[in-house]
Parts: sequence; C-alpha cells; structure tokens
Amino acid sequence: MPAEAVEIAHKLVSLAAEDLDGNRVATMMLELAGEWGVPALWEQVCQPLLARLTGGAGEIAVEHALCVGVRVGLDVYRREPGRSLRTGGVLLAGAEREAHCLGLDALAAALREQGHGCLHLGPALPWAALTSAVYRARPSIVVLWSQTPVTGRAYRLVRFARDFPLLRVYGAGPGWIEPLTAPAAHLRTLPAAVAACLAAPRPG
Repeated sequence: MPAEAVEIAHKLVSLAAEDLDGNRVATMMLELAGEWGVPALWEQVCQPLLARLTGGAGEIAVEHALCVGVRVGLDVYRREPGRSLRTGGVLLAGAEREAHCLGLDALAAALREQGHGCLHLGPALPWAALTSAVYRARPSIVVLWSQTPVTGRAYRLVRFARDFPLLRVYGAGPGWIEPLTAPAAHLRTLPAAVAACLAAPRPG
C-alpha cells in the first residue's frame, strides 16, 4: 500500500473504532482488502493499529470495537454463500488458553483470496482437542497461533510435531519467544504463512 493510502486508512479505521462503530470498521476492512489484498491490509493497517493500543481501562471499549470489526470484516471477506472451499489440508487453531487469534482470521482470509480454503477452529484449542482434530480432519499442515508467551509453549508444539511426523507444524504469532526447533517452525509474517499453506499437498 502506498504511504498516503496507509495514513488515510489508519485515520479512518481509528476514528471508527473510537466511535465504537465495529460495523464501520468491518466495512473498511472489506473495502481495503478488496483494493490492496489481505496481507497488505493486515501488516500495514491492522497490526500497527492494534499495537498502538496500550490496554488502559479507557481504551478497552475502543480495542473491542476495533477487534470485532477487524474479525468480522476478515471473516466475511471472499465468502460465497452456498460455496464451500476445500480445506486444502490446512488446519488453523489458537493455542491452548489463547483467547486472541485475529492473525489466523487474517490468514484464513488471505487463503480464500487465493482460492484456497482451510479448517479454522478458532482460539483456545486444548492440546487434546487439537490432536483429535488432526485424526478427524487429516490435514497436511497445522498452524497454531500464540499471542503471548503465556500460551506460546514451544516445547509442547515441538512435541506435538514429533507425534505427527507426516504433518508440517508451524507456530504463528508473537507468543513464540522461545525458538521452535525441528520438526516445528515459526511463521513470522502473513505472507510467509500464506506461502507455507499454499505449499500444502491437497488431499486426494
């Protein structure tokens, strides 16, 4: 996105969030994604705006409006009623006790933008539930999101990857502060995550 477009987007989205207008935020997410693509929207608009929020009591409602608007906008982007995209062998989930996974909503939207579906199981998936989901869905790639070091348990993700040697297992998000060693790996940007998921062999 050009710098001027980024600056305008920051102002308009911020104003909508400060007005506690999540619907307006969602509408702008759809418009900006359609014009510039999801990776640019996420990395140049959403992430910087979310990072600016200090978490103070006076900003909690603004943060909620922003997060709801971003999530709704990303969730409906490129969805077509009556059409089901194949998962493409990709399973997305939030780490155990991880309540925030907007990054996965962005990844799912970016994959739909490429005509590639995924199975998005949302936040806070316990390890036992993730294991069960792998047996049920038989994906070829698992991406687990962690927002904070409290939920980014690197040793646990590496152990999970070793339990499923045929899976490609990735940690995404800023919570993985300890190194992820093979067979797991860390996806540090949305474009990198999209590229990894598009490389997944599609189930027959």
